[in-house]
Amino acid sequence: MNNVVLITGASSGLGEEFAMQLAMQGYSILLVARRVEKLNVLQQRLSAKYPQQKFLTLPLDLNELQASEQLLEYVCEQNIQLCGLINNAGFGVRGRFEVLSFSRQQELLQVNITALTLVTHQLINNLKRDNQSFIINVASTAAFQAGPNLALYYASKAFVLSFSEALHEELKGLVLVSALCPGATETEFADVAEMSSSLAFRLRVMQKQPVVAYALKHRGRAIIIPGIMNKIGVTAVKLLPRFISRKLAFQIQK
Repeated sequence: MNNVVLITGASSGLGEEFAMQLAMQGYSILLVARRVEKLNVLQQRLSAKYPQQKFLTLPLDLNELQASEQLLEYVCEQNIQLCGLINNAGFGVRGRFEVLSFSRQQELLQVNITALTLVTHQLINNLKRDNQSFIINVASTAAFQAGPNLALYYASKAFVLSFSEALHEELKGLVLVSALCPGATETEFADVAEMSSSLAFRLRVMQKQPVVAYALKHRGRAIIIPGIMNKIGVTAVKLLPRFISRKLAFQIQK
């Protein structure tokens, strides 16, 4: 099975939107997420709209240590030739580091960092077989600074950004690697992270459609920042002393 894009966290939000827009571009898709019912509904919608393409579902919880191995086994068993990988699965937890449950924070690190890294490592050789293949790792504008009250989330996205930039150079000419760095976006993220009331989500929120369209149009760039306000925000963070940027982030995340 050729011309397949694998999307993690595909059942909602940016993952679902990536699936819709890639299907429109003619790709077949392997949809990976925890929620079986949502996956099945999305698969049915896509199959009805694009009957000439294949849409596979693989229910997996990337918080489980063996999930990445199961994913690789499935790709091999189904003889899937990937042309794209979108590491979208991830979440945030808002609150003071010492107050939040450490087990929940461990889950964040597992999904946002470890699973993303393992899945990427295991699938790179498959992706190399297609000279137009791409990887989009979903980071965040949070990757450019420290984030009090979302300490591990910001830190995890800083890892994704740095990791993606390094792979962008290592795999040049073989696989296009990008870090997508959106700001606040209209998805389930804010509700899961209990951030709907935060200033970050009250000041400026992008819709997911333009975020994904911009990411796909500019895949191959090392860093993709959709939206003029997000670009301005990232530039400002780079220019400000770090002690000021982290204090501002703290106020925004309260």
